[in-house]
Amino acid sequence: MGRGRAKAKQTKVARDLKYRTHETDFGALANELHGSEKSHPAPAEVEPDEDEWSDYADRSRRAD
Repeated sequence: MGRGRAKAKQTKVARDLKYRTHETDFGALANELHGSEKSHPAPAEVEPDEDEWSDYADRSRRAD
């Protein structure tokens, strides 16, 4: 019991998605799905750091 309102809302949303007309930009969708070179900037160079947790490591357990 108690699912009536939730089910009615799901039905309403499903009906809206099925029958409402959407103006879809298929070109933009295709670019997003296939990946365009313009949308992906070159990754910035990242300098390697020490291990981010090295400050918290137990120094007595290290095998130096």
